[in-house]
Amino acid sequence: MINQLVTAVLLATLAPAAHPAPALPLGDNDLAETRTTRTLAPGVTLTEIVRGTDPAPADQINTTTRGPWRVDVLTIDPRRAHGHLRATYGEDLSRTETVTDLAAQAHALAAVNASFFTFTASAQYPGTPVGLGLYDGKLLSDPTTDPTEADLLIDADRNTMTVGRLHWTGSLANPRTGASLPVALVDEPPAAAGQVTEITPEFAAQTPAGPGAEVVLDRRDCVVRTAGVRGTTLKSGQTAIQATGAQAGPLLSLATGCLRETSNLTDDSGRRVSPRPGLYGVTGRYQLLKDGQNVVPTGSGSFFDRNPRTIAGTTAGGKIVLAALDGRLTTSVGTTLDETARVAQALGLRDAINLDGGGSTTMVARGALINTPSGGTQRAVGDALVWN
Repeated sequence: MINQLVTAVLLATLAPAAHPAPALPLGDNDLAETRTTRTLAPGVTLTEIVRGTDPAPADQINTTTRGPWRVDVLTIDPRRAHGHLRATYGEDLSRTETVTDLAAQAHALAAVNASFFTFTASAQYPGTPVGLGLYDGKLLSDPTTDPTEADLLIDADRNTMTVGRLHWTGSLANPRTGASLPVALVDEPPAAAGQVTEITPEFAAQTPAGPGAEVVLDRRDCVVRTAGVRGTTLKSGQTAIQATGAQAGPLLSLATGCLRETSNLTDDSGRRVSPRPGLYGVTGRYQLLKDGQNVVPTGSGSFFDRNPRTIAGTTAGGKIVLAALDGRLTTSVGTTLDETARVAQALGLRDAINLDGGGSTTMVARGALINTPSGGTQRAVGDALVWN
């Protein structure tokens, strides 16, 4: 018994001490910081971090060094957790729904908002992603060419995430005649000046209506019908190719028999990304961390100022981290884009992306709203990342 006790004491002495998590690099060094962690499921924890104790004066939210800040952090260890990380958009792509509703529809344990979306720019199609929208292997929105945009690619089968930039090109050709047209966009109305776009049945109840031309294709890309005006209802498995302006005539001339539609998705290295079931992708604005390094550019303006933020990233050990940083409140002032990257580093992330924030920043767990949206209530959003 004595030998066993001595051995136990020696092992306890030799065991490495657990290192406390580093304080958030926000504000003055003397600020009090508290962390409360609870387990939602095996391998899934939710941590609330509060830094600073006194409410901020309303006129100093963007400048104070005293905070306070509130950060809610969902950490998922894929080696222990049972579930998959996915992206979901609800009933159709063009509508908006709250994160609570999206989580409920997906039977998710937890969720955060995801892509930047059309929002007020389109009253008819407010939920459409502004950039990449890849859901269970189907490309429903193409990545933008805007250099500020970044993409988050999720492999739900392996529960891995990668951050970077994706690029897309598309075309439609008639193999018998050799005629072809470039396809500019996926699930977005074509510009009136002249453009060719692809519309899927997941986009909305009906395809965008208006002048131009429309060709409906079946699963084999064979022409089902053509029309000299846009706007129809698609059945499952069908897609519509719409054209406006000078492209309308060539589309109708091309559309006979079975066509060949190409869609090429590549990363920054030019390697092809092959959409398949279990692959998801959403759009963010600016990569925060790359290989642990802060890659946020120097910038100014309201987007770079303190705002509510939503972060998604992974640690070197493969853990998935989703975080909601409240902002624009006297009880949590929010973070600049650079501060957001530094918070991601303090959370132990190696690669991280800034997802939609502002009034969209929302975290839900077990059906309950976890954070405090800056608008007082949840904003309806385009899509969400869900763990189920």
